[in-house]
Amino acid sequence: MAEHTQNTAIADKPNPSQRLASREPSGGSQWWKWLLVAAALAAGAFFFLRHQGTGLTGQAALVPPPTMDITVTTAAARKGDLGVYVDALGTVTPVYTVTVTSRVVGQIVSVNYQEGQLVHKDDSLLEIDPRPYQAALTQVQGQLAHDQGVLNEARIDLERYQQAFARNAIAKQQLDDQQQVVSQDEGTVGNDQGQVENAKLNLAYCHISSPIDGRVGLRLVDPGNIVQANGTTPLVVITQLQPITVIFSVAEDYLPQIQEQLRQGRRLQVDAFDRTQQKQIATGALLTLDNQIDTATGTIKLKAIFDNKDSSLFPNQFVNARLLVTTQRGATLIPSGAVQRNGQGAFVYKLNNDQTVSLRTITIGTTDGNTSAVQGLNPGDVIAVDNFDKLQDGMKVAVRQNPGGAGGATQRAAQ
Repeated sequence: MAEHTQNTAIADKPNPSQRLASREPSGGSQWWKWLLVAAALAAGAFFFLRHQGTGLTGQAALVPPPTMDITVTTAAARKGDLGVYVDALGTVTPVYTVTVTSRVVGQIVSVNYQEGQLVHKDDSLLEIDPRPYQAALTQVQGQLAHDQGVLNEARIDLERYQQAFARNAIAKQQLDDQQQVVSQDEGTVGNDQGQVENAKLNLAYCHISSPIDGRVGLRLVDPGNIVQANGTTPLVVITQLQPITVIFSVAEDYLPQIQEQLRQGRRLQVDAFDRTQQKQIATGALLTLDNQIDTATGTIKLKAIFDNKDSSLFPNQFVNARLLVTTQRGATLIPSGAVQRNGQGAFVYKLNNDQTVSLRTITIGTTDGNTSAVQGLNPGDVIAVDNFDKLQDGMKVAVRQNPGGAGGATQRAAQ
């Protein structure tokens, strides 16, 4: 019985291989499937890259990006004229500046101008009380009339004495005395006439008018104030604006060129620009030179005159003056921004027919703002004007289209 029980227990106990099979996960067969898929993908990638010419040699090679042309804007060299200028700092100065003061003593009764008003010659500016001077004029006119009567009486007596002397009725001495009386009365009348003229002049000085055409400044005196004759305090200041001048200084090195042009009778043009040198304010002409060179600065003063019809120039305004000394004719002109420099000198990138650029060495002559006269290029040659940091000699480029959409090089003709 015991033996039967033991055999039953042994029969019921599972062996090790059975236990291992029972512990094996149910998804084991799926793991081998995923391994086969990964191997297939790796093999496909290998053959694809090899077909593309990458050539795997132990590690994957990177595929280089496609080559892109550099896009540039171009301009064409042209033949033209270029002015040779001398730049200088200048100050606008009026041709005339008048400080008006009173020539008589009196009280101001009216101010007849507005501050900043443009006035013309003989326009009324101020009025001084004229009554004291009118009274003085009346007084001297009365004295003149009295003395003229005395003179007329003396002349009548002289005529009588001459007739009596002709008849030997009086002595010669009496006739001579009467002649001297007439002379004395004539002197008195002349003195009275001078006093009358002086009184009239003082009366006229009570009416202060503008001596020139120009602009008045701010009001310096109000009605009711007493002014003194020939005082130092101005009543009004007038500056002439049309025409107006600009005074500027240039280095003495330019003096021979300027004098040569003046000796030939040429009118040298002078342009006035604003403080930033971006806006041209007015155009005038050189008027004269100073008579000596400033030894401290090595410069000479020049004066230019401007019509100033639009009053764009104002007294004491700071401007940049540009004197046109001469004009370079038939030069090859390009934009100044296209010029580059290296250790060997100046150069540009010239566009070739095969859409490549080549480095072209040039010699720079006169430069005027955004335009330069150069040697080493021919009119019509097309050059690059931007993207210089990416350009190299022989590089292929693409030309940027102009704003109008037309193909080809953008022609930026130098102005």
